[in-house]
Amino acid sequence: MPTPIQQRRERERAQRQQLIVATARELAETEGWDAVTIRRLADSIEYSQPVLYSHFADKGAIIDAVALQGFAELVTVLRSAGTGRSGRKKLDALAKAYLDFADEQPALYEAMFTLASDLPFGTPEAPSSLREGYEELRTAFAAHADGRDVDVLTEVGWSALHGLATLTRARRLRPDLRDQRLPLLLGLLRG
Repeated sequence: MPTPIQQRRERERAQRQQLIVATARELAETEGWDAVTIRRLADSIEYSQPVLYSHFADKGAIIDAVALQGFAELVTVLRSAGTGRSGRKKLDALAKAYLDFADEQPALYEAMFTLASDLPFGTPEAPSSLREGYEELRTAFAAHADGRDVDVLTEVGWSALHGLATLTRARRLRPDLRDQRLPLLLGLLRG
């Protein structure tokens, strides 16, 4: 059983780690991931660089920690969007919630899905929030599988949503067609 002093140290360590992650996320959202460096984070939170390295091996590990927070948040968003809905309405609500999430927090979304990551995707070792987020999408797509492989349909649907999110953010798609794209995509995926 840890002593009260050990418990306090563990709490302080967890708080420091959360401060590093929150500061990295805030900096990335305001200035982009290139602005996030160990030195800049250390200066921002008023700890030395070795303290940051005692929590995270490198910037990539910090980005992965931010991504894990994002996946947990995305699960909450998707569950909330799907609550009380089924069939077409559930899929429509989840797809819109997914795109809104990507649009409202672009640096977080980038950490989750675009930047290099050591997080395992699509394996039993994947963190629970990744598996739970996928399962929310899978459940919504399953109602429209009509004999198609549910996992393939989910991966194709997720890929298409990611493509819309990424291309919209990069301004590669015409803004005047934005409201027409998602209904068309969902109609195609429903079969």
